[in-house]
Amino acid sequence: MLGAMSWKPELDEIARRKKLAAEMGGEERVARHVAAGRLPVRERIDQLLDADSFREIGSLASKVRYDEDGNIESFTPSNFVTGRGEIDGRPVVIGCDDFTVRGGAADGAVGNKMGWSERTAHEQHLPVVRLVDGTGGGGSVKTNAELARSYVPALPDWDVSTALMSEVPVVAAALGPVAGMGAARVSASHFSVMVRESSQLFVAGPPVVARAFGREVEKEELGGSRIHARGSGAVDNDVESEAEAFAQIRRFLSYLPTSVWELPPRTTQSDDPERRDESLLSIVPRDRRKTYDMRRLIGLVLDEGSFFEMGRYFGRPLIAGLARIDGIPVGVLANDNRIGAGSIDADASDKMVRHVDLCDSFHLPLVYFVDNPGFRVGVEAEERGTIRKGVRALMALYQTSNPWCSVIIRKAFGVAGAGHTNHRRASPRYAWPSGEWGSLPIEGGVEAAYKRVIAAAPDPDAKRAELEANLSSLRDPILTAESFGVEEIIDPRETRPLLVDFARRAFEIIQHEPRGPKQRGMRP
Repeated sequence: MLGAMSWKPELDEIARRKKLAAEMGGEERVARHVAAGRLPVRERIDQLLDADSFREIGSLASKVRYDEDGNIESFTPSNFVTGRGEIDGRPVVIGCDDFTVRGGAADGAVGNKMGWSERTAHEQHLPVVRLVDGTGGGGSVKTNAELARSYVPALPDWDVSTALMSEVPVVAAALGPVAGMGAARVSASHFSVMVRESSQLFVAGPPVVARAFGREVEKEELGGSRIHARGSGAVDNDVESEAEAFAQIRRFLSYLPTSVWELPPRTTQSDDPERRDESLLSIVPRDRRKTYDMRRLIGLVLDEGSFFEMGRYFGRPLIAGLARIDGIPVGVLANDNRIGAGSIDADASDKMVRHVDLCDSFHLPLVYFVDNPGFRVGVEAEERGTIRKGVRALMALYQTSNPWCSVIIRKAFGVAGAGHTNHRRASPRYAWPSGEWGSLPIEGGVEAAYKRVIAAAPDPDAKRAELEANLSSLRDPILTAESFGVEEIIDPRETRPLLVDFARRAFEIIQHEPRGPKQRGMRP
C-alpha cells in the first residue's frame, strides 16, 4: 500500500530527463566540440567551482516532442546551464552556454534562464561568472523562421546587468567563437579572459562580415586574442587553456568582496611586513635615459607573488592589477617607463578610468607607483584624442573616495603627472630620491622658454646645453621638500613598511565607512 502512494515513478522520470540533459547536444556534437580543444559545459563548471558545490537550476528545461501516447519522441536540452556554486568557499552564480546545442544561440536556451542567473546575482548580492560560448544570448535567423515573423531588437534584463556592474563582481570568459550579445556579455564585466586560438570575439562572425564587405575573413583574423586581448582592450587577458582561464577567474575573485556591501577578503600572510629589500636602492638608474623594470619593483614591495596583472597588452604605458599588502587586497597602478617612457596615451587613459572605478566600487585601497612624464605627445596622440580621454581619467581619479597612496619613483610632469592623486585629499604621498617633477621636463621646457635665445646664439646646441645644465639643479627633490611641496622623501627600502602602514589604516577606515553602490555607478 505504501509503495502505491510513493512518488518514486515521478522521481525516476525526473532522473531520466536529467540524464538526457547531461547528454547535451549528443555524442557526435560533443565529440566535435572536444576535438576542437574545448571542454563540455558541465566539465567547465566542475573545473571552475569548488568540488561538489554546484547546485543547478532549470535542469529540466528542454524542448520535448511527444508521440500520441505521451511518450518522449525527441529531447533537446536547454543550451544554457546555470545555478549556484562556490569558489574558495564563497558563493557565486554561474551561467554557461552549451555550444553543442544550437551553437549557444538564445533560441536554444528554453525560457529566460540567463535572466534568472543575472537577477539572482543582483537580488542576492552574489558575484556572477559567465562562461560564454556562441552568441550567448544573441539571436538566430532560425528564430524568425519558427515565429514566422521578425521582431524589434530589445535587451531583456540589460537593466539588471547594468546594475550588477556597480554592485557585485562580474567575470566573463570567452571559450569559443563569441558573437553579438555573447560578445557584449563578455565585455560587460569587471574582468574578462579568452583562450588563445580557441576563442574569438566579434560583433558579427565571418559569414556576416563576408556578406557585408564581400571579403572572406577567418575567425582569428576577425576577433582572435591578438585583436582583443592584445589590441582593442575589449578583453583583459588571454591564456593558453581553459584550465588557465578558470584559474585566473578564481584568482581575480579572491581579491574582491562578494558585493559592494561587504569588505574585501583579508588573508593571513607569511611575508614579513617589515621587509626591506636592498636591491631597491639601485633599481632606478642614476642615468635618467636608462629604463628599469617597474614590475620587478612593485613585486619587491607588495606581498610576495600577490600581483595579478590585468590588461597587460592594452594601454601598455600603464600597468594595472590587483595585489595584497599584509594580506589586504589593494589595487595597483604604475607607469611602465619602457613603453613610451610611461607617458599616458588614449588607451592608457581608458585603462586608468576602468581600474580606478573598479577599485573605488569594491573598497580596494589603491597604490600608484608614479613615473609619468605626462600625456603622450605628437600627431598620432592628438588624432586619438589623448587629452579628452586623459581628462576623463583625471576626473575619475578625483571622483574616488577609496584610500589612496602614491609613491613617486621618478617622473611626475604636467597635467598627467598631476593625476597621481587627488590633491584635495590627505592621501599619503612619498617620493624616492630619484624623483623629479614640474610642469614639463627641463629639456622640453628650455626649448620652449628660450627658443629665441637658443636660435640667436652662435652655437645653438652649446647654448641649449648650458641652459639645461644651469636649470638641472632645480631637479633636486630636496628643494621641493624644503618648501613642503612633497610630503616626504623616503629611503626606497622603507617603501614596503610604509605601504603596510597605509594598507592597515586604509582597511580600518573601510570597515567603518558606509558601504554600497557608488552614486555614479560603473561602466565596463
